[in-house]
Amino acid sequence: MTSEATKETGTPLISIRQLAVDYWTGKSNYFRAVDLVTFDIFRGEVIGLAGESGSGKSTIANAILRLIEPPSKVTGEVKFGQSNILRLNHTQVQAYRWKLVSMIFQGAMNSLDPVFPISDQIVETIRAHEPSTTKEDAMKTALDLFRRVGIDKRRAGDYPHQLSGGMRQRVMIAMALALKPKLLIADEPTSALDVVTQQQIITLLRQLRLEYNLSVLFITHDLPILSEISDRIIVMRQGRIVEVGDRSQIIQHPKHEYTQLLIKSVPTLTGEKNVL
Repeated sequence: MTSEATKETGTPLISIRQLAVDYWTGKSNYFRAVDLVTFDIFRGEVIGLAGESGSGKSTIANAILRLIEPPSKVTGEVKFGQSNILRLNHTQVQAYRWKLVSMIFQGAMNSLDPVFPISDQIVETIRAHEPSTTKEDAMKTALDLFRRVGIDKRRAGDYPHQLSGGMRQRVMIAMALALKPKLLIADEPTSALDVVTQQQIITLLRQLRLEYNLSVLFITHDLPILSEISDRIIVMRQGRIVEVGDRSQIIQHPKHEYTQLLIKSVPTLTGEKNVL
């Protein structure tokens, strides 16, 4: 089965066609985690990728960033501009990652190095991809990014363990924006955060989207969050896309039984039927 999300006009920022990912199990066979997925992301658009754990959401993100290594297999096409990302060599991939597409990885505490101050980690990211940038200039960029994401510059020398979960997530967002990418992949960026902090992160991403004209692929199992931030929502189940639509259609008038079950699974205070 092939599912597709497209727009009538405009050129996609990134086009994914017939993407399939097979993980090597170590037992002389493969497990298909993503099965012939097709969709587009347009400039300035927020796409919500929804589904339960194990549905293939994060695998798609890893495939877009070329993070899946042999013997696992990735087939199909991930086209950014005129380039099929799946066919780039190592040097080309290094130029593509972070400069064109960056990612907020799931679990901010595990993604940050515990033995380096947060500012050093952003400086290192910048200089790894732009070696001609001086340490002083990279630090200026890091401090400006902290300002933009709401981190006081006096915290620049802090270590990850000295920050709250929400602050660590802001550091990850700053790091992902360090090289001004065109597409930001946010993999469960609000998981394990309290509802107040979740709302702060959503508001921040909205602001940054407008400021940078960012495209965002927002991955989560939480449909209420996607109802706040997404333009379109893609619903996945067992590696396949089962429904695609704009935000209001998916939330208010879901067509697929699985989407309907996802919406009904959202708890309410009254126990009555939930309407997001």
